[in-house]
Amino acid sequence: MTHRPKIAVVGSANVDLVTFTDAFPRPGETIFADKFHLGFGGKGANQAVAAARCGAEVGMVANVGNDLFGSASVKNFEAQGIDAGHVRILDGVSTGVAPIFVDSSGQNRIVAIKGANDRLSPADVDAAAPLLRSADAILLQFEIPLATVYHVIRFAKANGVRCILNPAPALPPDFAAVTAADYFLPNETEAEALTGIAVETVDAAKQCAASLLARGLARVVITLGARGSLLATAQAMELIPAFKVTPIDSTGAGDSFIGSFAVFLAEGLSDREALTRASLYAGLSTTRVGTQGSFPTRQEFEREWENRKHEAHAA
Repeated sequence: MTHRPKIAVVGSANVDLVTFTDAFPRPGETIFADKFHLGFGGKGANQAVAAARCGAEVGMVANVGNDLFGSASVKNFEAQGIDAGHVRILDGVSTGVAPIFVDSSGQNRIVAIKGANDRLSPADVDAAAPLLRSADAILLQFEIPLATVYHVIRFAKANGVRCILNPAPALPPDFAAVTAADYFLPNETEAEALTGIAVETVDAAKQCAASLLARGLARVVITLGARGSLLATAQAMELIPAFKVTPIDSTGAGDSFIGSFAVFLAEGLSDREALTRASLYAGLSTTRVGTQGSFPTRQEFEREWENRKHEAHAA
């Protein structure tokens, strides 16, 4: 690491309520699940923690409710070494929560309640301007109001700060308002929802990426799970293979990919190299249960990278 990157995240903070089960109750029925886990989440918070655990100096811009989960979320940011000076605690609204159901294959189903996340405004962004201007990259998602997302993209463009937009969940954006983002980074489900093209093969992913590029985006990265990720620009498209792992819980894997990708980019690596390393970082996160607690430290990542980087070079 040549220098310690600075990453700013403008996004959501939730508490994850994770249930492990292969069965779901019928109306009026009560069943017993296998296990339960309570942890901190929200796509924004997850990406912030991933970036911090990957070695960056991270600041968070977010809202939480004036409740038990809100104060605990702020303490969690601080425990992770994240600057929480721009995390506001709001009265009269709950902290965001996300009930998550994980089956035995590691696949998850998530129902998110926005709560205070839906109150994050352009004014909150402006209040955090010094933090954002000093960042090597700003990370954004769609779990906050789209008007705020657009405002951050304009801010990043005006101040020459790299902006990485994760369009999750896949709400239909005003593409004219997001084309200034440097990277548009959906997963295969989100890419299909935004374009109407089913991403069932790599060729289909390329068609989907071409459709997004045609809307004015500069760089599109579509994550494809075990197949890797597709890097697409107007000049070329390249599949970056994934590393083979035995997954236990995929919750938060996409966020770990994006948070680590931002760090590797900010350290001066090329798109391809940053995506390759992010692929391993995210893969490692799926071998542990939970969300933020599953993200590797930089030391853990480096040990595994030294053992497995030859796989990337051989692909």
